[in-house]
Amino acid sequence: MSSFASDEHFVDSMRQERSGTGLRDQVSRLFEEARDDVYRYLLTIGLHPPQAQEAAQEVFLRLYATLRKGEDIQNPRAWVFRVAHNLGLKIRTRQHAEEPFEPELSARYAQDSGTPESELIERERMRRFHDAVSRLSEQQRRCLFLRMEGLRYPEIGSVLGISASAVGEFLRRAMVRLKRVRDE
Repeated sequence: MSSFASDEHFVDSMRQERSGTGLRDQVSRLFEEARDDVYRYLLTIGLHPPQAQEAAQEVFLRLYATLRKGEDIQNPRAWVFRVAHNLGLKIRTRQHAEEPFEPELSARYAQDSGTPESELIERERMRRFHDAVSRLSEQQRRCLFLRMEGLRYPEIGSVLGISASAVGEFLRRAMVRLKRVRDE
């Protein structure tokens, strides 16, 4: 999980460097720091890898355009994930006729160097975990994945349009269900 160097530093830099080149450099640095996190989040809401890649790039283009217009973004990290969330949901509705991307397929093709027994045990453990995650409510999954990306409760709430206390409750319920599976 990468995180933004410093939201305050980023905001101050943006205010000072509204010029094209400085602004491009700042957004480029932010892109380098956060693109993998945004990409992974877009995968978790159901985008296929190529669409997730394009959407992640689009999010940072929108950030640049918004800042170029002179708009003040107090929390760039939450803003980026909010835009990624909304854009991802929009794209996902367009791809509804396609078969959803299944992360398990990637895992099947990955080469492991363990013993057949350990590989079988690990595959079974991962299958149970993925099943448990897929049985979480959509809000629980979204909160969980955004938390895994390092966002705090208020930031997650801002991205999803819910209160920080609701985020806490969704995460609490998700953890109870996942711990139950782990302990089985």
